[in-house]
Amino acid sequence: MRPLFLFVLGGVCAFAQPFTAGIKLGAPLDDFLNTIQDPTINYHSVTNRYLVGPTVELRLPFGLGVEVDALYRHYNFQGAGNISPAGTTLTTHGSTGAWEFPLLAKYRFPFPVVRPFVDAGVAWDTLQGFKQVVTVVSGVPVLPPANLNQPAHNTTTGFVTGAGLDVHAPYVHLSPEIRYTRWGAQHFFSPNGGFSSNQNQVEVLLGITF
Repeated sequence: MRPLFLFVLGGVCAFAQPFTAGIKLGAPLDDFLNTIQDPTINYHSVTNRYLVGPTVELRLPFGLGVEVDALYRHYNFQGAGNISPAGTTLTTHGSTGAWEFPLLAKYRFPFPVVRPFVDAGVAWDTLQGFKQVVTVVSGVPVLPPANLNQPAHNTTTGFVTGAGLDVHAPYVHLSPEIRYTRWGAQHFFSPNGGFSSNQNQVEVLLGITF
C-alpha cells in the first residue's frame, strides 16, 4: 500500500506545475488614435510609448500554459478648429488611461534553455479616467457639443496572437515577445474620420517572472 501511495504522490508532484508571477514591460509600435485633417477640427494625438502591469501564468504539462496579464497604457490628444456659429474657434485637450486584460493559451517548444513559444487568446480593453478640457478661444461664447470626443465604447474585446522566447536565467524567466491584437470595436469614432482609435495593435513586451 505504501509503495502505491508513494507512486501516486510522485506522479501528482511530477504533473503539478506551479504558478509563475511577475511583471510585463513593453511599448506599442503603432498609435492608439488615428488623426487626419478634419473639416472642422484638426487633431493631434500622443501615444505614450509604454505598457506595464502584472502577469500570472499556470504552467501545464507538455509545454502548455495559461497566462493572464493586466497592462496599463496612457494616451493624450489635442485639437483646435471651428464650430457653429461661424467664426467660433475652440481648443480641446484630453487624456485617458486604458487597462488591457489578455487571457492567453501558450505553447512552448521543447528546447532546454531558450524555448520559443506561441500564444493566442482574447483580450478586454477598458478606458479609465477619461478627461477633456474644451475652451472657446475666439468668436461667440458658446457651449461645445456635449458629445464632443466622448468615447463611443468604454470597453472592447479583441483577438490576440503572439510569439516570443522564454529564456530560463538563474532564478528568473525572461520572455521577450511581439503581440498583435485586433479589437472588435473602436473606443473613439468620428463620423467624418478625423478622430478615431486604431483597431489594430502591435506591441513588444518583456515578461519577467519568478
